[in-house]
Amino acid sequence: MELRPDGIIRLDESVPAVVLLDQRRLPDAIVELECRTVPELAEAIRTLAVRGAPAIGVAAAYGLALAALRGDDRAEAEAVLAASRPTAVNLFWALAELRDDPTPERARALHDEEVERCRRMSAHAAELFEPATRALTHCNAGGLATGGYGSAVGALRAAWERDRLQHVLVDETRPLLQGARLTAWELEQIGIPHHVIADSAAASMMARGEVDLVVTGADRIAANGDAANKIGTYSLAVLARHHAIPFYVVAPTSTLDASTATGDAIVIEERDGAELTTRFPARNPAFDVTPRELITAIVTEDGIL
Repeated sequence: MELRPDGIIRLDESVPAVVLLDQRRLPDAIVELECRTVPELAEAIRTLAVRGAPAIGVAAAYGLALAALRGDDRAEAEAVLAASRPTAVNLFWALAELRDDPTPERARALHDEEVERCRRMSAHAAELFEPATRALTHCNAGGLATGGYGSAVGALRAAWERDRLQHVLVDETRPLLQGARLTAWELEQIGIPHHVIADSAAASMMARGEVDLVVTGADRIAANGDAANKIGTYSLAVLARHHAIPFYVVAPTSTLDASTATGDAIVIEERDGAELTTRFPARNPAFDVTPRELITAIVTEDGIL
């Protein structure tokens, strides 16, 4: 099944509302969520009904267009959306892009541009795959996370279409299982052979020679090349270095943050500990930062860096 961009997120001017494929319900149910106000959309972003750095940016763009259609105060709408999640830079990039032109046409153009960036960078990334590559990926960086086609999963898809991919190991990605629920579902739709593994199994899989490369997305890339992504990504990069396995980050230029010098300055979102346990105190950072020294290459729509 082709995951169409307008099936992931769209603006329905007739309501008006931003309509999302509710990622909290996947893969068990395909349910659309209708956000008729900016606060409702911000809550959908906070609670991960829509997630993934580029997709959050697209949602924010549609949110400003929704505010304009409703006649809401634009500055207030932007502030509400900006406060929804702190780490993914695409959110703030998209708000800046729509600030002077919060029209449905501009929002849809931004969405189309982001999908095209994904297709281009995925084609570049596929060049890094040797024939019969066995890849490992973490979290979800597919069409669901980008509004269409995908970044890391887009690279897997492009490599599969070019007969360079044999199999994918999918980290379950604790605590919310974006890998086991979302990436595995997307790979199933495309028809790419895969197995879900526990996050803690990655090291042994590498040691057994079952991983040829690791490919992930990113939520923010600092000016020096440090990359923030879903918690557990840094661990994979360390493991990949130990086992001499290439570690690739695939992300659009909208994820690059030239104003942040290094990963130390990236704000890391801490989510509710109840996502881990309702019985004991818990720490629940949603992201970690992989130092540039552990990244073999960063791939954007402009090429391989």
